[in-house]
Amino acid sequence: MDPPPPSPFAAPLDFCPECGSVLPHIGPTPKAPPCLHCGFTPRRDGLEGRTLRTVLELNPLQALMGRGAAAAPQVAGPLVERRCSRCGFGAMQYRVGQTRGADEGQTVFYHCPQCRFQEKEDS
Repeated sequence: MDPPPPSPFAAPLDFCPECGSVLPHIGPTPKAPPCLHCGFTPRRDGLEGRTLRTVLELNPLQALMGRGAAAAPQVAGPLVERRCSRCGFGAMQYRVGQTRGADEGQTVFYHCPQCRFQEKEDS
């Protein structure tokens, strides 16, 4: 049986040497996870001594809820006559955005200037 042809990719161990895809992160298991695209399993001995570090930064919950020292900034926008479903205030600020396909309508985001409640409407 002939040996397989050499790989067309010469890549560091972060990428699959067979297809060039990004390899999944290596966890504490004794076996390295296979490539999600082609199934190639890297040899673990080439990974010894490497340090992988992942950082996940989250926003403080108080800032997202509009409380605390780092409160979220006030949303600015034009006012329309729309009653807030939470506090009953008679006007809401709005902004529009295209969150779905180009052949579908825009999404309108409403923000209450009094209680900071947010809701959206797909049009």
